[in-house]
Amino acid sequence: MNRKEKNYILLILLHVVIGLVVFFIPSFSKPLAALVFLLGLFFIVKNQNKNQEVLLASGYIVGSEILFRMTGGIIIYEFAKYSITIFMLMGMYYKGFSKNAIPYWIFLVLLIPGLLVATETLNLTTDLRKTISFNISGPICLGISSIYTYNKPISLAKINQILLCIGLPIISITVYLILYTPDLKEALVLGTGSNYTTSGGFGPNQVATMFGLSMFIFFSRLMLESETRLLFALNLIITFLVTYRGLITFSRGGMITGFVMILLLLFYLYISTKSKGKTKLNYIFGFMVFMFIVTWNYTSNQTDGLIEKRYANQDASGKVKESQLTGREEIFTNEINSFIDNPIFGVGVAKGVEIRSDISGGDITLSHNEISRMMAEHGIFGVIGLLILLFTPIALYLDNKKHIFLWCFLLFWLLTINHAAMRLSAAAFVYSLTLIKVYFDEQPVVHRQ
Repeated sequence: MNRKEKNYILLILLHVVIGLVVFFIPSFSKPLAALVFLLGLFFIVKNQNKNQEVLLASGYIVGSEILFRMTGGIIIYEFAKYSITIFMLMGMYYKGFSKNAIPYWIFLVLLIPGLLVATETLNLTTDLRKTISFNISGPICLGISSIYTYNKPISLAKINQILLCIGLPIISITVYLILYTPDLKEALVLGTGSNYTTSGGFGPNQVATMFGLSMFIFFSRLMLESETRLLFALNLIITFLVTYRGLITFSRGGMITGFVMILLLLFYLYISTKSKGKTKLNYIFGFMVFMFIVTWNYTSNQTDGLIEKRYANQDASGKVKESQLTGREEIFTNEINSFIDNPIFGVGVAKGVEIRSDISGGDITLSHNEISRMMAEHGIFGVIGLLILLFTPIALYLDNKKHIFLWCFLLFWLLTINHAAMRLSAAAFVYSLTLIKVYFDEQPVVHRQ
C-alpha cells in the first residue's frame, strides 16, 4: 500500500468516525462547525493562500453544509455562504483578483435596486435582515466567489483536491443517514413523495442535491484519480453508497443533475481522447452502466418498486400524479406574473413570498427556481444578471478548453437553481469553479493583477 492509498483511507475513515460521533453525540455538531471554520481561517492565514487553501476550505464548507444543518450544528442558517464569502475575500487579499472580472462586479451592482425596493415593499412585521439575507446571500456569495476565481490559474490536480474536499463530508452524511434510518421499509410508508426520514429529517431536495454532486465527484475520481485497484475499489464503493442514499431520498432533481453531469463528463473525455484511450473508455463506460443498473435494481428491491414509481411520477398505487413538479409550476407562474407587472425594478427581494402568502391566505411557499425569482424580485436587472452568469463562462471556455469540468459545473449550477434555487452554497461555489483557468502540468507565468 503506497502513501497516497494510506492517506486516502485515513481521510475516509476520519469522516466515517465524524458521522458516527455526530449521530451518537449530537451536541458535537456545533463545535465541529466552528472548528471547521476556524481551521479554514488558520490554514489560509498560515500559508497566505499559497496553495489555494481558500478554495479547499470553501469546498469543505460546501460539503459540510447539509450535515451541520440537519444536525443543528449552525447558529446562523446561512453559515456556509457567509464563511465562503469571508474566505474568498481573504483570498483576494493574499492573491488578488483579475481586473477583467468586471461582469461580476456588474452582477453585484445589479442586485442593489431589488434590495432598495424591498426596504419599501416588505411588510412592517417582516424581519428585514433575516428575510433579505435568506434570499440574497446566495447571489452575493456567487458574485464574490466568481470575482476571486475569474481566470485564476489552477491545476487540474488542484481541482480534483477541491472536489474531494466537497465529497468527504458527504461520507459523514452517508454514515449519519444509515444510522438515522436503520429500517428502510418502515421509513417508506409515506409513499413516493420526497422522504424526510431517509433524508435525516431535513429537506430531501437539498440532501439529494448534495448526493447527486457527490455521485459525480466520486465517479470522476474513478475516472481520473484511481491509479491502483485499491483506490478504484474504494471510489466504486463510495459511488455506489452515495448514489443509493441519494435515490432513497425520493427527491429527483439532484440525482438527475448528478447523472447528467456524469454523462457530460464521459462525452467530453470521449471526444478528447485518442483512439487507444477510447477503447479503454468504452470498457469503463460499459462497466459503469452495469454498476448503475445494479444500484438501481438494488434500490428498487429495497423500496419494493416505489423508486420506479417515483421517477415515473406515480403515487404508491401506480396512479400518475397531476403535477409533474409537485406544485412548483404555480410558484413559477406567480413569479413570472410578478415580473410582467413589475418589469423594471421587480417587486423587491423576498417580496414574492409575501405576495404568494397573501394570495393563499397565509401559506408560505418559498421559490424553488432562482431564474423566476430573480426576474420577479429584481426585474430587468435580474434578467441582465442571469445573462451575465450564463454567458461569461461560455465566453471564457473559448480560451480555456483544458477545463474538462467547465460544462459539468455550469450544468450543475443551471439545473440546481431550477429546482433548489440558491438554498445551498454549492450552487454558488461550483459555479465559480467554471471561471478558473486550468492547466495540466507546468505552472503558467502569473502576473498579479
